[in-house]
Amino acid sequence: MDRRDAVKSVAFLLGGALSATTIGVFLEGCNPSGNKDNSKLFSPDQEKIITEIADIIIPTTSSPGAKAAGVGPFISMMLKECYPEEAQKAFVKGLDDLEARSKKEFSKSFLELDVKQRQQLLGKLREETIAAQKAESDKTEAERKAKENTVIQKPEKEQAGKPMAAKEKKQGTPYFFAIARDLTLLGYFTSEIGATQACAYLDIPGHYDGNVPLKPGQKTWAT
Repeated sequence: MDRRDAVKSVAFLLGGALSATTIGVFLEGCNPSGNKDNSKLFSPDQEKIITEIADIIIPTTSSPGAKAAGVGPFISMMLKECYPEEAQKAFVKGLDDLEARSKKEFSKSFLELDVKQRQQLLGKLREETIAAQKAESDKTEAERKAKENTVIQKPEKEQAGKPMAAKEKKQGTPYFFAIARDLTLLGYFTSEIGATQACAYLDIPGHYDGNVPLKPGQKTWAT
């Protein structure tokens, strides 16, 4: 299995843990944006910030963290080659906003902050993102129910040819932190370090056993 296949497998297994934007990228086959040149999407400092963000999300513990696994370059590559232009712009704006926030709250660039300060900033951003996603989800659900009620109330002739399974497809709003989190998880658990050190790894499987109990403290198996 190559890296691309591994990423798709992990994306499938994580399922609901991923944002609608990232799920859409993989469902649509990882189509690049229409930009002619994405090589300059991020500045050198932004590339470094991406790496540090990933290392806050998955730090070094008993296993090496995201930085050691090379997750930062993976995130940059995925955004440049797979994500649509709207998501790219949202991510770049998110980096700019994070830097501005860092200077406002600590009078320092994000790269100059210590680990606790970075955790504080990203923790706030995480909570804000969760709240925004929930509000968007609630609004979408309310609109769906309202639309269902409208269709049900219409005469049968008006409903003909307009089945409930509408062809309309709405992508979720791209959120900077959600994309950073998604790609950190995908990059880490499809890396050699993530698969062999953070997870239990069996490179040559034996017989299939679909119900193996885990011992207390045992690592989950790599996919």
